[in-house]
Amino acid sequence: MNRRHRCGPRLWAAALVLVTALGLAALPQLTASAAEGPAVTLSKSQAGTGGSITVSGSGWRSRTLLMMLICGQSEPGRGVIGGTNSCANADGRAVTTGDKGTFSKKLPVAEPPVPCPCVVHVATVTGDKAQADAVLKVAGHPVKALPAQSGGGKLSVLTDTRLDGSSGVLTWFGAPASRTFVFTVGNVGSAPLKDPVFQVGTSHGVFAPQWEDQQWRGTIAPGRKAQIKLPVELTSGAHGNYLVSLKFGGKVLAEQPWGVGRPWGVTLFWILLCVVVPAAVFRIGMAVVERVRPRRSGGAGRHRGALRFPELAARVTKSRLRDSSRRAPGPPRATSETGTHTTTALPWFTPDTDPGAPAGQLSAPSDNSPTTKGNT
Repeated sequence: MNRRHRCGPRLWAAALVLVTALGLAALPQLTASAAEGPAVTLSKSQAGTGGSITVSGSGWRSRTLLMMLICGQSEPGRGVIGGTNSCANADGRAVTTGDKGTFSKKLPVAEPPVPCPCVVHVATVTGDKAQADAVLKVAGHPVKALPAQSGGGKLSVLTDTRLDGSSGVLTWFGAPASRTFVFTVGNVGSAPLKDPVFQVGTSHGVFAPQWEDQQWRGTIAPGRKAQIKLPVELTSGAHGNYLVSLKFGGKVLAEQPWGVGRPWGVTLFWILLCVVVPAAVFRIGMAVVERVRPRRSGGAGRHRGALRFPELAARVTKSRLRDSSRRAPGPPRATSETGTHTTTALPWFTPDTDPGAPAGQLSAPSDNSPTTKGNT
């Protein structure tokens, strides 16, 4: 019995030592797995425009498509403040990780559209979101300090957001539509926020928002609230259903839908242009044809004569009257006397048909004359 009692504690002590040893051996592996995550390293920490660097990564998911960009206004701790608008998107490169979640690829060095500090930003394109940054100094590119922002301040949207403003006449003809994004936020952190920088993005349909930095001037003390007004503007001719998003500290705080009407003035302009231009071309063409084509003499003469026929007829009548008045006098008119009656023979009547002669006498009065009676 005493041997069994003595052997029991020894066995428990040996088992405890074995378990402790196994736990200490597994501790580095657990620490390494906990610390493992997406990481990026660069072959050079500084490079000039036109050169290239080698970007290597580890801790990523296997067979994952990544996008590599050089971005300004960025720090690994704060990320890319302006989103992809602060990156040299045209010179970015895509890479796919291997089976172990690693990759290595060359990236051309290009100046981002905003000042440095700059980073090489690597992020997943599909699947679960993951990203990592590595500091890069772009030689010759301007450097500007990032906006000061206290880490202890946190903002929360307290009221519903709204878009103030209306579209004018120019917007009906394709001018950019603009609104004022109004909302009220409260500082729920323990430190004041001075001149906070918000990110306002607009998206249309399935496209991702285009983020733009908007800095508000003022200080929000802990436990206080403030009304923020930020301008929002779309591109020229934009229409349809848009979504305005507000982001602060990498977190989306609010979203506001925005319905933009179609610029019907542009449509009306094109309709008028399609009607007026062909009509003007037709008129010009007809004028050219009328001037170039040869004229027909016969047809034109008949046309002019037909138009002036009354005037021509009047002229002919006047001419005939003048001619008749100028004619020489004709033979003397024949006269006859019967008692006290005198008859004048008209020139267009013969003596036999004179209306003034006695009825029934068709020839000259030779026997009835006074001279003849006297002789007899």
